[in-house]
Amino acid sequence: MDKKVIFKEIIYTLLGTFISAFAIVGFLLPNKLSSGGFTGIATILYYFFRFPVGTTVIIMNIPLFIFAYIKSGKKFFLKTILGTVSLSVFIDLMEGIKPFTNDRFLAAIYGGVLNGIGESLIFKVKNATGGSDLIVQIVQKYSKKISKSNLLVGIDGAIVFLNMVVFGEIEIGLYSAITIYIVGKVIDIVFEGINFSKMVYIISNNSEDIASRIGSVVRKGSTGLYGRGMYFNRDKLILICVVKRREIVKVKEIVNLVDPNAFLIISDAREVYGLGFKEE
Repeated sequence: MDKKVIFKEIIYTLLGTFISAFAIVGFLLPNKLSSGGFTGIATILYYFFRFPVGTTVIIMNIPLFIFAYIKSGKKFFLKTILGTVSLSVFIDLMEGIKPFTNDRFLAAIYGGVLNGIGESLIFKVKNATGGSDLIVQIVQKYSKKISKSNLLVGIDGAIVFLNMVVFGEIEIGLYSAITIYIVGKVIDIVFEGINFSKMVYIISNNSEDIASRIGSVVRKGSTGLYGRGMYFNRDKLILICVVKRREIVKVKEIVNLVDPNAFLIISDAREVYGLGFKEE
């Protein structure tokens, strides 16, 4: 493998685990909050038996390490070892730092954002930190149809429920749920980008005029697809146009000016490549 690729994977993994460890120790652990995973179980053991969180995480991951080695090969096994051990070491090294806040709501928000950023960096290089992360990576090898964030949220949600039952505080579960939701959203943003565009469907009897004005005013092209309106059983030219968010107001003004009776559908477009948008 290219040494630059290996170096990138190591740097992303170490940076990601450092940020996640910082989120856990600085915000989540002091407030008994959990973002799920084996750290959620380790949090329970920490408060009841004072077991070091990092060390506990490594021990619980041993069966998954063995499975990863058998099913995914030596390369993925070594990457997982790096991710899990570095996260655990960073957690134990930071254990003595003073909590940044005792407000559970603030801890849930900032802990979730930071942990989401850390997890995203690790996922970027297809690595894992054990626990639910490793389970997600293993499942993804067998089925690409399952969303990383959805699967992660599902597994972590079950672990957070366990935390809530053991500690006997509903607030722990409620605030932890906020953390998990934020982690999932941050992961989606990192992977799918924040430069959302808008896809516009326009059905009008004046489609050509609308397309021409969009081209001259907004400087965006349109694509016409022929369809049939089933209500009146008539052929219709359907315009499809993708614009940036700030341009959607101009498009609506043009459509309303040309044909106030036009049928307009606006939806989000997460990833748009090509002329006028970002290049791949």
